[in-house]
Amino acid sequence: MFEVFGFYKFKKFNSLKKYKDLLQDFLIKKNIRGTIIIANEGINATISGKANDIKLTIAQIKKILDFKKFDSENISKSKFQPFHKAKVKIKKEVVPMGLSLSLINKKDNHVDPKKWNKLIADKETLVLDSRKPFEYEVGTFKKSVNPDVDNFREFPKYLNKLDKKKPIAMFCTGGIRCEKASVFLEKKGFKNVFQLKGGILNYLKNIKKKESLWKGECFVFDNRISVKHGLVTGTYLMCSGCRKPVSPKDKKSKKYEEGVSCTNCHDSLTEIQKDRFRMRQKQINLAKKSGSKHIFQKEFK
Repeated sequence: MFEVFGFYKFKKFNSLKKYKDLLQDFLIKKNIRGTIIIANEGINATISGKANDIKLTIAQIKKILDFKKFDSENISKSKFQPFHKAKVKIKKEVVPMGLSLSLINKKDNHVDPKKWNKLIADKETLVLDSRKPFEYEVGTFKKSVNPDVDNFREFPKYLNKLDKKKPIAMFCTGGIRCEKASVFLEKKGFKNVFQLKGGILNYLKNIKKKESLWKGECFVFDNRISVKHGLVTGTYLMCSGCRKPVSPKDKKSKKYEEGVSCTNCHDSLTEIQKDRFRMRQKQINLAKKSGSKHIFQKEFK
């Protein structure tokens, strides 16, 4: 069993190259996989490994970057290692929005999962899913709306059009996208902006299915593809043709071909591309038969 640990921290960092090298070396040493993004404004990551190694890595990250507490964190389990390798990336922003973020003097607008249902049940509340459209299609809260933007840098244009008088309840996977968006709205004079504490993952972990207002599953950026209530690994697979999630229903379509295409990309792929993907899938199937691991298969654990 592997632990999957997601977190973010907004803090001013310098010497990013030095931090990258130290973190990368430690991840490899402890056999931790996943992605860490560091920028001058902070750190955002999801990593996975054995429980004790994750514990040691968390302590080391805090030591290297000199802070005691994450702004947000979530932990879940996976029966298989959901990442292929360890990656530490230096970026201009931890979430690309064209906005340098400081949480100094920011209003605490986080809403606990247990109070979230009441907030979003109010007819006056705009329930805003701040994720990408394909994530929204996998699952979301009842009556939520999605900005329908594939690039988060376009998000401010959508936010500028919102009604300042209306309460806004924002949510995303782990909370970091809402953190940036809520600072943007606060600077624009919005007074009633709320965000789901710990994001969807925290909600699904702490709210029982029978009391939940969540519909569907939650897309995650690792080889689990999606998770359900209790953060149990979901039913979605990843299309090798377009890298979009594929539901059990989508798999029944004639346009779905394992390792090749799905309903989203079948008509846009060329025959040359499909033949190349078929060849790759053939290699995967041979690897499975021989008992070898292959990085492309979620089911191979």
